[in-house]
Amino acid sequence: MKLKTALMGAVATAALGQMAYADAHEGERGRDGEVKIIYWQAPSILNPFLSGGTKDIEAASLVIEPLARYNETGELTAWLVDEIPTVSNGGVSEDLTSITWKITEGLKWSDGSAFTSADVAFTYEYCTDPESGCAQLTKFDGVSSVETPDDLTVVVNFEGPTPFPYGPFVGGESPILQAAQFADCMGAKAPECTDENFGPIGTGPFVVTDFRTNDVIQMVANENYRDASKPAFASVTFKGGGDATAAGRAVMETGEFDYAWNLQLAPDVIATMQEGGLGTPVAGFGPLVERIMLNNTNPDPSLGDDQRSVVRPHPFLGDPAVYKAMSMAIDRPLLVEVGYGQAGKVTCNWVPAPAAVNSDTFTCDVQDIAGANAMLDEAGYLDTDGDGVREANGVPMQILYQTSTNAVRQDFQALIKEWWSEIGIEAELRNIDASVFFGGDPGSPDTFQKFYADVEMYANTFNGTDPQAYLGNGLCDKAPSPATQWQGENISRFCDPAYDQLHAQLTATADADERAAIARQLNDLMVEQGGMIPLVHRGRLSAHANSLGGVNLNVWDSELWNIADWYRTGDNR
Repeated sequence: MKLKTALMGAVATAALGQMAYADAHEGERGRDGEVKIIYWQAPSILNPFLSGGTKDIEAASLVIEPLARYNETGELTAWLVDEIPTVSNGGVSEDLTSITWKITEGLKWSDGSAFTSADVAFTYEYCTDPESGCAQLTKFDGVSSVETPDDLTVVVNFEGPTPFPYGPFVGGESPILQAAQFADCMGAKAPECTDENFGPIGTGPFVVTDFRTNDVIQMVANENYRDASKPAFASVTFKGGGDATAAGRAVMETGEFDYAWNLQLAPDVIATMQEGGLGTPVAGFGPLVERIMLNNTNPDPSLGDDQRSVVRPHPFLGDPAVYKAMSMAIDRPLLVEVGYGQAGKVTCNWVPAPAAVNSDTFTCDVQDIAGANAMLDEAGYLDTDGDGVREANGVPMQILYQTSTNAVRQDFQALIKEWWSEIGIEAELRNIDASVFFGGDPGSPDTFQKFYADVEMYANTFNGTDPQAYLGNGLCDKAPSPATQWQGENISRFCDPAYDQLHAQLTATADADERAAIARQLNDLMVEQGGMIPLVHRGRLSAHANSLGGVNLNVWDSELWNIADWYRTGDNR
């Protein structure tokens, strides 16, 4: 019940926090000392262009910022610019082929130098360099050039009419890099620039003083931040690692930390922690979905690293009868109950939010073991030797099922392994430390991008309320490979020309209802054609100390989007 109350009251709590800040909290920068944040998935880099991991993107958001971002209601908000460009205010051309951003005058980088349009243009060149392996390349799809008529003007030109021009430089996934700092980090050199990637110069409220990968980040207030009264905190200790249970306890029971992210824990565990009296869970539903990705390639280790990234048929996962039977065997309501309670909902969709794009094509809320077995029988997958495992062309249907190390995910693995065994598919379970799994290290064999398994389970989301760029992660050319430094978000190596064609149609469609309809069709293609098996629509659940004010949970951007507004209240009840 306490968790349900937290979910229902998240917006009200945020509003009260903001009112308290506005009414009673002004003063000098750094007046409230240290704030301590814990992300049990430890950041491994502070450059979102070299990592698709949420932990890395959010940690970086304290330092580097986009031109515009989304607030807690999903509304596009000017950040480093005077206003959001639109057709009506002249910022977007009548033919929809360009958008002009007007940078706010007087902005400085943390090193004291001027923030200019040249930095914005450089960021475009940096990400679109064909050898860089940029993880956020979909943000720049359709961009033909970025012009800088003067120091405070950025013109983004598109290859054709672009009804939604807010992909480049918008949201925590597409911040601005300082050209002077990253000038020698272009192309293939990008992942080699350790100092730059671990300590980017930014316009955000904090500056990195020490970065220990997969461990601790130390930051101090940016003395050149645009608001002289912010941030209220003089320093940040950003601790990474451990597990969700320890993180939740550190805020709600022991008071060691002020903010704990992504408390992927059973609802009764959260309720018990809250009884500690030192912290409050905050939650909200965005587009976050726990899913099982289906490998559209053959992950056989004998093929070698490069060959394992080549899109070629999987021995049996490419058959609709197989992945549909695997989906039918799953009891999603039980997964919700066991793993998330009020913070979860059954979903059959890749993109369940906002509501306009949530497809009603599929139903998956009833487990059907008998139907799954019948489907596999009819498709000719039989257990000919009586060992309980079906064969595909004489090869046992055995799969490697991997995910990150987390109590809820391991519970899910155990349940799903059992259900799949009931339909004659044997699963070997593997879990990998989350900091490694989501780390994006091109040299590691254990990242979710490399996907050296048959299926893998995780969740991710996107910034904003328009899913165009996110749906672009299903395009054929967005598959991670050695040529992209193993970056890219088409993790399953899904490739369907019909999908690519439909996505191109989305980029050229202006009408909101038509865009939503196309988004639903793209969702359906991804699920129907075997890109993934969606499981649970997850609420974003974190916790903050009762003494921490100004927290405003945002499911449409970085959770740390307004950390410049955080402050100490003294309330520790």
